[in-house]
This record gives sequence, C-alpha cells and structure tokens, in this order.
Amino acid sequence: MKRRDFVPVAAAATLLGQPPGRKYKTALIGAGWWGGNILREAVACGACTTVALADPDESQMQKSAAEVAKWENAQPRRYKDYREMLAKEKPDICIVATPDHWHALPTIDAVKSGAHVYVEKPISHTVDEGKAMVKAAREADRLIQVGLHRRVSPHPISGMEFLKSGKVGKIGMVRLFAHAAGGPGQKSPDSDPPAGLDWDLWLGPAPKRAYNKAIHPRGFRQFLDYANGTLGDWGVHWMDQLLWWTEEKHPKRVFSTAGRFVREDSTTAPDTQVVTFEFESFHATWEQRHYAGNEAEKHLIGAYFYGTEGIFHMGWRDGWTWYPAKKSQQTIHVEPKLNDPDGQNIKELWADFMEAIQAKRKPVRDIEIGHRATAAVLLGMVSWRLGQAVNWDGQQCPGQPEANRLLKRPYRAPWKYPV
Repeated sequence: MKRRDFVPVAAAATLLGQPPGRKYKTALIGAGWWGGNILREAVACGACTTVALADPDESQMQKSAAEVAKWENAQPRRYKDYREMLAKEKPDICIVATPDHWHALPTIDAVKSGAHVYVEKPISHTVDEGKAMVKAAREADRLIQVGLHRRVSPHPISGMEFLKSGKVGKIGMVRLFAHAAGGPGQKSPDSDPPAGLDWDLWLGPAPKRAYNKAIHPRGFRQFLDYANGTLGDWGVHWMDQLLWWTEEKHPKRVFSTAGRFVREDSTTAPDTQVVTFEFESFHATWEQRHYAGNEAEKHLIGAYFYGTEGIFHMGWRDGWTWYPAKKSQQTIHVEPKLNDPDGQNIKELWADFMEAIQAKRKPVRDIEIGHRATAAVLLGMVSWRLGQAVNWDGQQCPGQPEANRLLKRPYRAPWKYPV
C-alpha cells in the first residue's frame, strides 16, 4: 500500500471526531489471513493506528507485524492472550478475526473494556453466544460491526433495489446455495503443534483434542468443534441477503438434513446439507455440497429469488442477473465491483463503521442484525443434530427443550459460557 493512498492523518482524525494528530488505537485479535485484510483497511482509512496483535500463534503474528511495519513504519506489540492485551493496551477499536469458536468471548470482553468492535461472521459458534454479544454491546454502549461486507457491495445494493421495486413480482421461494469442487480427500494425522503455537489457548473453550494441521491454519471451518461447516461460513452471507430483502426478522420453523457421503478426510462437517426455512410469507432453502462444482450449473454460489415475473440471482463474483419470465423482455446483468485481495468490500464496511462511531449511530451491519442471520443458519445445525424440525420465535424454540439445550454447548474449564 502506498502512502498516497492514505487520507491525511490530521484530516481523517478530525473528520471522525478525534483531536488532530490522534488516531484510534486499534488492536487485531486473530492475526491470520482474513484479519490482515481487515486491518489493512483500518490503517488505510487514516484514522487508526495498530497498537497490538493478539494470537496464540506467534508465526501468524510475525507475518501480520511485518505487514503493519510496511503500512505504518511501526511495530505493534504482540500478545498470546487477548485478555492481557485488553488490560495493557486499552484499545479504542478491536478487530475480532479469530476462528468462530473464539468470536464471543473476545468481543464481549472488548466492549466491556470500552472498545468498539468489528467482528467477523458468523458472529458466534452457538446461538446463545450471539444473544450474549448483543446484550454486552447494548449494556456497554459500544458499537459492533459484523463483517457481512456484501451489505455494502455495489451490486448487492443495486440488486436489492431491483428486488424491492416489485419487478420480480410476488416472491414465494428463495434458494440459497454454495457448491464447490472436491472429492473424498485423505486423512491428516495428528501431531505435535508447531513451535510458537499455544495449542491449548487456541482451543480455548472448545473440547480438548490433539493438534492437526488440517485444522490450523485456515482449515477450522470444516471442524464442528470450532465452526459450523459451509452453512456457518457461506450460509450466513446469503441468509443476511435474504433478511435484508424481507421485512420478516426470522424464520418460524427450520428443518435440515445433512451427511458425509463423499468426504473421507479428517474434517467433521457435512459435505452435503439441505435446510428448509419456513417464513410467514415465503419459504427458503439452503443447499451445499463439496463435490460436483463445475460449469454444468450457471451459478455455483448465491441466492435465487423466484417470483411471478421471473427469477433473480444475487451472486458474488458474478454480480446479479435478472431472468424475466416473459420472452419479450431481456435478461439484465450487473457486474460486481469487488476489492482485491479476495473479492471483498471490507473498505466500504470499515468506512461505515468509522462513520457510525463518529455519528453515534448503529453501523449498517450492527451486532443484532448479524445475530439474526447467524442464528437462522445455526438453527439448521440444531435441527440436523436433533433429527427434527425446530420452531423459532426469535429467542428460543417453543415447547422443544432438547432444541433449546442445543442453542449452547458446555465450555471447557476454566472458560465460562457468556450470559
């Protein structure tokens, strides 16, 4: 990143309500690949300075620290334990870019310490963690922006305007999906953790198990002790798009089937999953598979909205497309405008976060909005584990004590589940 790409420091700081020359002290919790993408945009906005990194893996922090040195000509302090970092650094802003099972506790502790937080999606590993995160943010009067960056991407914005214009007609069904190429794979043996990795701290509240290179770095999403597979990873993006479109805040009933029919590797998440979400005025489905992702299907990821006037596809790298029912009408296509690396719109979402802090308003993807999208897809995992449909009133599963028990999970001592 070149220095001419930065907003002048004094101007940016003044714009965001900071005294001239003072920047927001910013800390990154979870110093891996995606956390680096977020931190890059925090630095580029010109109003933030990186004071600290926190990660149980020293090698991850070394890589991130080297990047920060290029951007800011400074060296952030490094901590294995985020709690020590919060106590010593007292940051104004925290970025939480950890594996999913580590989203809730750092976010809650950060807002209690006085920081605003940008937390990655899905906001939580279990539903009740999300409730606790919303509660903590409101009680601390701190802002939490959720990393659902498609909300500020140009083509979803224009696509949502098209959907809400009525041109699609009455929509009765929405199909959310993500299909990928793949095959059986092979098992990865457990081993000693690499030097510099505090594996016990990385596990944190999750069950104790041996280190496996298939889990860390970057493989955790397909291990159910630390994430919720593709439904938790990609499903939350498209559920967020669906909830952006509808005026309904949550499904009333969710049913899922899933299985491992192809994979033979060390992962534990389903390679195939179908979820049905029943809303008052329409039904939605989620489909995923980790095989047979090829050009036989026009779109491999996204959301189809099926209306009386035609079919609308909201995509990612392929923009959005309108397929009208009438042959006399032409197909409409809008290309995406995404940022490198990795086809994202973090820059725009971070700008909204900074503006929200200045204006003392909720950010565009406030923690409560992120919780609704996360809870909806996590109910699919609850249904699958339970083996039956679950009812949902926005807070609990009425008349289903077993389902309500699956809204949380036991934490490994000494970590305590948030309330």
